[in-house]
Amino acid sequence: MQIDQPLALLGGISPSTFMKEYWQRKPLLVRGAFTDFKNPINPDELAGLSLEEEIESRIVVEHGNTPWELLHGPFAAETFQNLPETNWTLLVQAVDQFIPEVDQLFEPFSFIPKWRFDDIMISYAAKGGSVGPHFDYYDVFLIQSYGQRRWKIGPQENSESPCLDHPDLRLLADFKQTDEWVLEPGDMLYLPPQFAHYGIAETDCMTISVGLRAPSTQEILVHYTDFLSQFYAEESRYSDPEQQAVAKDPHFIDTAALTRLKKTLQEALQDDQKLLTWFGQHVTEPRYPERLMGEALTEQELVNTIDNGAIVIRNPSGKLAWSIFNDEAILFASGFSRSFPKHYADLLRLICETNALYQENLQAWLKDPIVTTLLTELIKQGTLEFFNE
Repeated sequence: MQIDQPLALLGGISPSTFMKEYWQRKPLLVRGAFTDFKNPINPDELAGLSLEEEIESRIVVEHGNTPWELLHGPFAAETFQNLPETNWTLLVQAVDQFIPEVDQLFEPFSFIPKWRFDDIMISYAAKGGSVGPHFDYYDVFLIQSYGQRRWKIGPQENSESPCLDHPDLRLLADFKQTDEWVLEPGDMLYLPPQFAHYGIAETDCMTISVGLRAPSTQEILVHYTDFLSQFYAEESRYSDPEQQAVAKDPHFIDTAALTRLKKTLQEALQDDQKLLTWFGQHVTEPRYPERLMGEALTEQELVNTIDNGAIVIRNPSGKLAWSIFNDEAILFASGFSRSFPKHYADLLRLICETNALYQENLQAWLKDPIVTTLLTELIKQGTLEFFNE
């Protein structure tokens, strides 16, 4: 992608300008971001997904049995028959993992690291439908795919912002509007983390939310320290051979003890290779690991199948990333990692970036047993799979 060239998706500004001036700084409204937009899924199909047990879905009814009543799927067909005519919203998570045309909506945003993307949620709202004024802790691109939705935007909020007394939803008690726009099909609104927003359906409408992953500091600390702990033996402990005899007040913790403790922590945290390994594994963990249905096969079966014209693609539920550390190229695949000599970097880039692997683009690699072993492992794991038309 030419990151310094104007992009219609971003309203005529370049990806470089967007990342420098808007990314995690301020909202951006783009009229006609998607020209001649074709809705990848209609309302009935979206409702059909919410009937499936494996798919995460919710319905928010503004004037239900309680104010802003929240219902959790999977739903029955009768659920929709009993909803009011207006003022309700259906939200379905991770539609990209079930509808290939939705998964393709990640591609226009390839100027952002792919490992930052989480999932694509799609909502359908009857006229007047909303999920209330709120804010999120992640970046999101809101694409209007059907009908009209009015977006009211407020300032950045935080965990101390007053919220309504609600058991399930974090709704702002004091929404302060700063901007207001009505989005038509093909329009897009980018919102950085924590900006308050309040979307209300002007007509029956659908909105596609392209969301990005943003682990919290709490999540990073808990998961990384848990990862690090596996590398330390039982005898690895706080030690103080230079501790002097205490003349008075043996209950006092002095600064020397804290210095020794910080040294222990700093030594553990300064291992960049372990940090990269954990981070790559963490950001590629699949939302629905149960959907990675691996296929058992031998390396020779893999080669024969590809030679006979088979195409290998990424499982929509699988996530891939790669990196280089010192003289090693590292592949991260759905929460796991494996290191290779640095000259395999082009292969790892190919696996991560291409939409399909087949005989022509793998020809230079298939005679290498390290490569056939890797591809076989990825298919067994379920991150990669054979394409079936």
